[in-house]
Amino acid sequence: MVPTLDNPRTVRAVVTALRQHLDHVLVVDDGSGPEGRAACDAMARDGLCTVHRLPQNRGKGAALKVAFAQLHQQGFTHAFQIDADGQHDLAAVPNFLAAARQQPEALVLAYPVYDHTVPKARLLARQATRFWVDVEVGRKGLIQDALIGCRVYPLERTLAIGARGNRMEYEVEIAVRMARAGVPIQNLPVRVRYLTAEQGGISHFRPFADNLRLSWMHSRLCSAFCTRWVFERLGLRRRQT
Repeated sequence: MVPTLDNPRTVRAVVTALRQHLDHVLVVDDGSGPEGRAACDAMARDGLCTVHRLPQNRGKGAALKVAFAQLHQQGFTHAFQIDADGQHDLAAVPNFLAAARQQPEALVLAYPVYDHTVPKARLLARQATRFWVDVEVGRKGLIQDALIGCRVYPLERTLAIGARGNRMEYEVEIAVRMARAGVPIQNLPVRVRYLTAEQGGISHFRPFADNLRLSWMHSRLCSAFCTRWVFERLGLRRRQT
């Protein structure tokens, strides 16, 4: 499944590469403009993918939830997600599919191997997110990167556990919630390069709004898990006495 928002210059190459490994590709167009819509429609006409279009932008998390529900209804057990911006090395796709087959109950997450194109601000943001994710799952390094949009979801567990976020914070929240629920986590490397505007690189990350959403999400998760931990300890002490 490929969520996209205005990636007309990169989405086709991503889908074409995926079709070398997968027979079914679902593209969720999250309210793209005319050029992005045209690129998606052309792929559908050429038989490269199925396109589901949201009439207006609802956020990446909302697009992923739509994809999960559709694929589960169609009988799929797993969904391989990759972003439409062309940043991830698609040569790694077979590694992720093999990992999911070997451990079908696991959430298979990528962690980025950057080259010189990575902006320093992105590195700092990821370091901060990794710190909070370690706190939230109660274990350092269980999730090596919770932000990257390259992963394999076991659909039934994903839908059962759920997550509230509808935008970029969704990927962090669902990974944390699944880890806390005992879903096995696999971490695999993927090379990442940041494309220039001339290459079709588009960033939809909004520093103020998205960082605010992430901060609020981390606050909710930390508060909920700390409260649960306290009540579990109190319950244990009462049983012991």
